[in-house]
Amino acid sequence: MDVFLPLGISASLVTISHVIINGTLARAPDPETIIASYAVAMSLLTITERPAVLLRQTCSALVRDRTSFSSMLFVGQAVFVSIMALGFLVSYTSLGEWIFMGLFGVSASQYPYVLDVYRVLMFVSVFSGIRCLYQGVIIFQLRTKWLTIGMVIRLAGMYLLSLYFIRTGVTSGRVGAIIFLAGMMIEAAISFAEGRRLIRRLPAKDPEHTVESKGQVFSFYRPLLLSAFITVWIGPTINAWLGKTGDAALAIASFAIAGSLVNLVTSFFSYFHQIVLNFYKIDPGAVRRFTLTLGFVPALLIAVLAFTPVGEWLLEHAMAVRGELRDESLSALRAFIPLALVMPWLDALNGLVMVRGQTKLIFGSQAANLGMTVLMLVVLIGLNPSWNGAIGALAQSFGLAAEFAFVGFALRRVHPIDTALRDKRNKVERSI
Repeated sequence: MDVFLPLGISASLVTISHVIINGTLARAPDPETIIASYAVAMSLLTITERPAVLLRQTCSALVRDRTSFSSMLFVGQAVFVSIMALGFLVSYTSLGEWIFMGLFGVSASQYPYVLDVYRVLMFVSVFSGIRCLYQGVIIFQLRTKWLTIGMVIRLAGMYLLSLYFIRTGVTSGRVGAIIFLAGMMIEAAISFAEGRRLIRRLPAKDPEHTVESKGQVFSFYRPLLLSAFITVWIGPTINAWLGKTGDAALAIASFAIAGSLVNLVTSFFSYFHQIVLNFYKIDPGAVRRFTLTLGFVPALLIAVLAFTPVGEWLLEHAMAVRGELRDESLSALRAFIPLALVMPWLDALNGLVMVRGQTKLIFGSQAANLGMTVLMLVVLIGLNPSWNGAIGALAQSFGLAAEFAFVGFALRRVHPIDTALRDKRNKVERSI
């Protein structure tokens, strides 16, 4: 719990970053236009940042000495160069016009403002990658308090910068991008400093650790990257199909509001895979007990919000959601309970997949998720399109359940634990 708590807190604090930025942009003379330009640019960043974020799990799973970190660093640098190359293509060629105006449907008048924001945000991916690369080392070394420390200092810096812009004037969505970039640079600097200190303490070569080449790192990382490209289509697919419901605007809005509450609750429990990565080889029984203890908490919290006055109060007073939108958001929230129930166990199984180096399974599991999500969208809209946002929530819940079933079945088909892992665990138990 001492390791998990800082991870959960840092994940939950991420949501405050967006509160600071949106609160700053809301003080602009034309807040709707400025917030929209920032939101659209952020939607592309969410996609381009994903390869950088995956470096955290890869590093935590593979780096045990300075040799393996050297190979990991090479792969990370290749990711950074690729992200920056894509960023410059989007920002300074017709590719940006095709993506923002073609795929995202941005108007010609709004496009320059969106592009102006993205030209700042594209640097966020690189600093996010640096942060995640060294956080992988920090997590493996069980120094997870530094993730919380880094996030708190990042938020303080963002808040002070937001006060500066509020005082001097918020004139464009670029302000939000600058605040976000500054915060990410702060967190990356803290992670880099602590991570480098820990790396210097690692042995040059651990004789029991087999990862030493760039090819080994990339073979672990590549399936995670490919699966990420499937994951990013789930949200847009749901929104596109919700446009075919009885009231498209109500459906999409209620799904988004319920989803934001679910993310707020489940973000704290999004690091089960790191617990598995760091402790399963040492004590699998303790990992199972930990997962069993906390695994049902997210679903319980969502149920409290969905079926008690707490949820109504939160929507009406904290989020200013009232009337029919409030009722539909609560319905969608209830449909998200199966997702909250499955999520921790799926995250733990994904950690086990990474422990065994079988990351190719994740690509198949994500495909199962997307396939089931689309199938349920078609079925539910055909049965009753008036369910609105609950359709999206149920489809996403069934999709995650399909992903869980795929991973669970696949893990049962492979060897439950390889010989080397068993021997290493027995050796540890004998020494104790």
